[in-house]
Amino acid sequence: MNRVKNDIFAGITAAVVALPLALAFGVASGAGAIAGLYGAIILGFFAALFGGTPTQISGPTGPMTVIVATAIATFPNDFQTVMTIVFLAGLMQISFGIVGIGKWIKYIPYPVISGFMCGIGVIIIILQINPFLGVEGYSSIVYTLTHLTDTLTKVNYEAILIATITLAIMFLTPKKISKIIPPALIALVLVTLFSIFFHFKVMIIGEIPMGLPQFVLPISFDILKLSTILTLAITLALLGSIDSLLTSIVADSKTKTKHDSKKELIGQGIGNTICSFFGAIPGAGATMRTVININSGATSKLSGMVHSVTLLLIVLFLAPLASQIPLAVLSGILIKVGFDILDYKFLKVINKVSKQDLIIMITVFLLTVFVDLIMAVGVGITISSIIAVYQISKNTQMKTAHSKVSFDIDIENHDIEIIKVNGSLFFGTASALDTRLEKIKNSKKIIIDCRNVSFLDISAIFTLEDIIEKFKSKDLEIILVLKYRHKKKVLAVDSLNVFKKIRIYHNLDDAINYTQKYELIYG
Repeated sequence: MNRVKNDIFAGITAAVVALPLALAFGVASGAGAIAGLYGAIILGFFAALFGGTPTQISGPTGPMTVIVATAIATFPNDFQTVMTIVFLAGLMQISFGIVGIGKWIKYIPYPVISGFMCGIGVIIIILQINPFLGVEGYSSIVYTLTHLTDTLTKVNYEAILIATITLAIMFLTPKKISKIIPPALIALVLVTLFSIFFHFKVMIIGEIPMGLPQFVLPISFDILKLSTILTLAITLALLGSIDSLLTSIVADSKTKTKHDSKKELIGQGIGNTICSFFGAIPGAGATMRTVININSGATSKLSGMVHSVTLLLIVLFLAPLASQIPLAVLSGILIKVGFDILDYKFLKVINKVSKQDLIIMITVFLLTVFVDLIMAVGVGITISSIIAVYQISKNTQMKTAHSKVSFDIDIENHDIEIIKVNGSLFFGTASALDTRLEKIKNSKKIIIDCRNVSFLDISAIFTLEDIIEKFKSKDLEIILVLKYRHKKKVLAVDSLNVFKKIRIYHNLDDAINYTQKYELIYG
């Protein structure tokens, strides 16, 4: 009974957090605030019901909103075609789940993910410049930047004041308060009331229809535009899948559980497909909302469904109040979201990563912002693969190292296990090490012997970092055996001091000697 109460409380808390974000993403997409709210309601409910991550909260997200905004700009005054794109994207996600494509997501190199996420964050920030200044916004990054001079001649200083106060609340709210009430909700309520009280003349959301949404038949489009429609649908499906599964991994680390990637993609696909029938914008698993849900005591799918029902009740009874929210308030909230999306983990060590990783990250970032999201990911993966193949070939020629990674368990007893890694440890093989370690049971210490690793990239380093943190929470100690150059490389990017807190040796004998007090019998 307590678990049910916790799930209900967590779901209501998640809804409170989701409300301002759903409104903001709806407006930012160009579909309207109500489309954002119903995206959170519909996707949130069905993704929770059919998904494979019990505590995940789904709804409109920054990356998905950017694609929807692109679709609406591509097909102006043709919302039915936009919903066709959403419908096809949902079907693709269901097919991804059925064929098990989710397992391939983990092979995307970290610099690609970093460049992509930073690009999305910058897109959101740039697109909110006009609303922040009280000027009607554009859907194009290039158009927004090239017309900035003209925009500055039309600024509304009352809107700037509102947006600035909102941004200050978002960034400066003390943690003691933010743990109880989300800063976005504080800003939404207080700044809106401030604007109404002083009769500021700023652009507002406008009328939000009360009641249930109208049914839309999405299967209607011009056959000549099929290639554009499919491109946008594939982009939405891939982006939504990556976004959701990354959030699922975060949920796993918080709850010490294992999500079902097949079910998760099917659940997300069902939710987004149904969204298309009601004019709602699609979404994905939302990391911040999921973490808040878990921290509030969520343990099952009930929390996600309660979150949706709570939002529905708000729409049915409080829509007229939401119509008075200034767009400048939403711009302040979204700018903070944009900054939160930036990948600070990579940015903190950007001056210490290899030139190859830096080139990949910057290339993906620039293509994401100025060209196309799918092209950005595709180009990034291609460059990463070419570099990885080159490194493997070079090391094979010089040291006759294995062309692929392999893992050998040398010692296995109840206390100690030694895993030898041979070959190259990079984005394509690092996840295999994680999978192998997941199978280890009943050990207190694990030695990972990487003396025969010829190539180590940033993706592998971050995977090792995650492994150390994950096993630390299980009271298991990871001990590394690294070459001098690899140890130097690892410590150079250790911004969280994860590697500095563990034992790293240069030869296996020293690592084994450290474990002698456990009466290890070696050999």
